[in-house]
Amino acid sequence: MASANLGFCTSLLVGSSPMSIKSLHSNLFFATSSLFFQEKKKIPISTLSSTVVCTASKPVTVVSEINTTKTRIPRGITKSKPISPAMQEFLGVTEIPRTQALKQIWAYIKQHNLQDPQDKKIIVCDEKLKKIFADRERVGFLEVAGLINPHFIK
Repeated sequence: MASANLGFCTSLLVGSSPMSIKSLHSNLFFATSSLFFQEKKKIPISTLSSTVVCTASKPVTVVSEINTTKTRIPRGITKSKPISPAMQEFLGVTEIPRTQALKQIWAYIKQHNLQDPQDKKIIVCDEKLKKIFADRERVGFLEVAGLINPHFIK
């Protein structure tokens, strides 16, 4: 049994609709009774129509569950896929997610200062980028994702 000494409790209304006294009383009773009588019980927020703010005259120990999340299996653009030989030569790997490939291409562009000085949206391709971007001299930054698409083998 949890021992907690609550000095006073007040209720803050959530939303613009007024609550009835009966509803407020039952929600307040539910919240305070679970604090006193059930030690490790979580109160779902969806069950309360008001937020209860309590101040304690003595410190209250709150027991919370540790949220352990599993690592997600990569899907879609975050999944590693085999790439074309031209892209392998540029990136130095045989498989890579689209997101990482795009990051590395942009890092190369910025490192070698390949953006047009007058219009930063335009990329001036060097010989390595021309192999990836279908032998184009200049590429708009919005076109980059579309131009690397054929290099990912399905």
